[in-house]
This record gives sequence, structure tokens and C-alpha cells, in this order.
Amino acid sequence: MITICLLAVGFLCCLYCKYDSLSTAIDCIDAAADFLRATKRIIAVPGLFFLLSIISVLIWIGSMMAVVSMSHIEVNENIIQGKNFIMTPEIKYMCLYMLFGILWVTAFFEYCSTFVVMVSASTYYFNSNMHGELALGGVEVSLGFKYCLVHFGSIAIGSFVIALIRFIRIVFLYLAKQAEKQSGENPAIKMIVKVGSCILACIEKICDYINESAYAYQAVSGENFCKSAWNGFLLQVKHMAKFAFANLIAKVFIFLGKVGVTAGNMVSCYYVMKLVFNDFEGNPEKGDQPISSPLAPIAFVGAVSFLTASIFLGLLDTAVLSLMTCRAMDTDKNGENNEQFGPPTFHDRVRK
Repeated sequence: MITICLLAVGFLCCLYCKYDSLSTAIDCIDAAADFLRATKRIIAVPGLFFLLSIISVLIWIGSMMAVVSMSHIEVNENIIQGKNFIMTPEIKYMCLYMLFGILWVTAFFEYCSTFVVMVSASTYYFNSNMHGELALGGVEVSLGFKYCLVHFGSIAIGSFVIALIRFIRIVFLYLAKQAEKQSGENPAIKMIVKVGSCILACIEKICDYINESAYAYQAVSGENFCKSAWNGFLLQVKHMAKFAFANLIAKVFIFLGKVGVTAGNMVSCYYVMKLVFNDFEGNPEKGDQPISSPLAPIAFVGAVSFLTASIFLGLLDTAVLSLMTCRAMDTDKNGENNEQFGPPTFHDRVRK
């Protein structure tokens, strides 16, 4: 209780001392919501790249099955018609190579979607003014796809880093499970595995945020990946409070949205099954038997709802980071309360 009280007091002090930064963060989230509301076609961007990722995974599964089928087959005399697959080291290396490849491809499509949204949000900021008028062209979503081709190498570098970390995590977890089995469920080994997994997960989160910060800066400046990553890092250090508040509030909204959408769809599924299709009681006249348990279909609806909400609500997080970067760059160039660009949301306090 004492620790919680101390944290609460510290958080209140941060709110009091950095009230202007909090106000800017709230304005940024408001502007991001306005951007998504005014640019409904941006919703198709994550859907498009998610579809490309699904197609890539399906092709990869077929290719992986073809590679595994090259293994040597031996008869298992202990099982009737039993067979064992003997994979040579070459085939194992091929499987690991293909595993890293699919991780790289899916991460690349993920960052392509992020970059298109960031470029679109940047055009929304710099094509707007305090009077609420958009310049000729407005939000240029097509420009984001064009910049994806221009900065193809930068996106590939960022996705390579994330794919490498994810590959290391998968290999580490596999080796850790083997070590746990051989150690006889040793608590010390379990603790080492948990700590290692936590460290790798933290490294992935940090690298992912650095990549997104680099792309947000690159969407405006057009610089190469390494230079954008460094300048984006310095920009966030300079405006640390604003970025921290914006990211925190945005993630809270996104979390509430995911929970609300998932819970709403699961409850709706329950009542549709109960009231519309009468699955709980069945229909003896038509030969329909009642279902034994509604948990499986409700859980499936919940999983699909959560995945869908994560894909589309992630747009808000991406737009917030991009608009906050644009705002910080505009402030550094023209001075505080003298920004030349941005929608009216960012200029309300100045007008008041």
C-alpha cells in the first residue's frame, strides 16, 4: 500500500509539473482520432498487408512440407506400420533458414503497413493549418505506398532486426524446453528460462519501438534508416514527457478498445446462439440436438475479435507516434506555440 501511494504521488507530481506536455499528448491523440475518422480508407492498409502475410505463410507451409518430405524414412519395428523421419543436418539447416525467412517476410509486411500509415498521418499534419483547411491533396495515402518502394531497404533493415530477435527467441525456447526435460523439471533451469525469455521479449519491444520511431522520423525527413533512428531517438529524448504521455494514454485507449470489442462480440455470440439459433435447447422436430457446451464457439469468436481489434486499433497507436513526431519537429523548427502546421486540434490552446 505504501509503495502504491508513493507511485501515485510521483505520478501526480509528473502531471502537475508536465501539465503542458500532458495537454499536448491529449491533443495528439485527439488529432490521431480525427485523422482516422477523416481517412477511412486507411483501414484497408493493415488488412491488405495482413492478407499478404497470410498468403506468404500458406506458401511457406507448403514449401516447408516439401523440405521435410526430403527426410530419410525408416521403419519403426515397435509400432505397426510405424515410420520415423530422420532429418539430416542439411535439412535441419534448410528448415531453420526457411523459418527465419518467413519471420522476416511477415515483419516486413508489418512494417510496410506501419510506414504507410505514418506517411499518411504526416501528410495530414503538414497539409493542415489552424483554420481546419487541408491543402491540395489532403491526406495522401497513395504517397505512403510510393515511399514504401523508395525506402524499401530501410523497411527491410528494420524487419531484419525484429526477425532476427524473434528467431533467437524461438530457438531459445526450443532449447530451453529440451533442457527442462533433461534436467527433470529443475526449478533453477525453469527460472533461467523465464529470465531469458523476459530479457529477449524486452529487447524485442525496445527494438520494435526504435524501428517505429525511425520510420516516423523518416516519413517526414526522408533520411536513411540509421540516421532517422538516431535523430528520432534524440527527438524523443528532447520531448520525452510528451511522447511518454502520448504513448501511455494511447495504449490505455487501445487496451480498453480491445477488451470492449472482444467482450461485446463474445456476449453477442452467446445471445445469438441462445435466442436466434436456439442452440442451447435444440429443435427436436427438425432433429437438431442441443450443443453440449457454448465455450468453443464463443472462444473462437473472442480470438478472432481480439485479433481483428489488435490489427485495426493499432492504427491509433501508429498515428499517435507519427503525429507526435511531426509536432515535435514543427516545434523545434518554428518554436513553441508558433507552429506553422497541424490540424486545429494542436492550436486550440494558442487561440484560447
